[in-house]
Amino acid sequence: MKFDQKLQSGLLIQRYKRFLADIEVEKDGKQPKVLTIHCPNTGAMTGCNVPGSRVWFSTSDNAKRKYPNTWELLETLEGDWACINTVLANKLVEEAINADVIEALKGYSDLSREVRYGDEKSRIDLLLSNPEKDRRDCYIEVKSVTLLTENHIGMFPDAVSARGQKHLRELMAMVEAGHRAVLFFCVNHTGIKSVRPADHIDPEYGQLLRQAAARGVEILAYGADISDTDIVLTRQLPVQLNAAPTLSE
Repeated sequence: MKFDQKLQSGLLIQRYKRFLADIEVEKDGKQPKVLTIHCPNTGAMTGCNVPGSRVWFSTSDNAKRKYPNTWELLETLEGDWACINTVLANKLVEEAINADVIEALKGYSDLSREVRYGDEKSRIDLLLSNPEKDRRDCYIEVKSVTLLTENHIGMFPDAVSARGQKHLRELMAMVEAGHRAVLFFCVNHTGIKSVRPADHIDPEYGQLLRQAAARGVEILAYGADISDTDIVLTRQLPVQLNAAPTLSE
């Protein structure tokens, strides 16, 4: 996925009220100014909201927007890149499927987005089907992972997620109904080399994830190459479903 415009950058001052961030921007050698931008990420963003990190943002030409600039990427103080805009995760996975990057998801002719399904009135992120070959439908729930911990381990979720728990229950129900179901970790942090559930943050989610895997829900994780011009999923990463150690271990 290429950005449709050249991103601008500044240094993070603070992220607050979940959807706002203040950054310091320098232009044309003038005195730096403070700019308030939209933060399209509802998570805790642990490790991705450190003051002094470099923020990359886009600008909308919609005159009705109160905050026309959107936080897209982050360069961490350690030199890693992370995608802050979680809306992009579904698009990245869709592009990777269409490019046959994801071996386990090849062979489907049709792809649909945001399809209603399940007893808990959910919308599946991506639905793959192939009516001509009478293959089982494949329900794919996408989760963006940016929480980096020790030893290059990425964890999900970064906050207690009742919504994420619901999605796992819905995926298990799809397997029981005879379909394929996939939980797809879209790893949008270049420092992450493997993924596991964040039991110290949401132990119920970790339990449900292991239960889902035992019942046939497929768990996939792919890492992205990220720059200020484009993002692309390139490589499969291991998923560790064993109980996570405490962060001090």
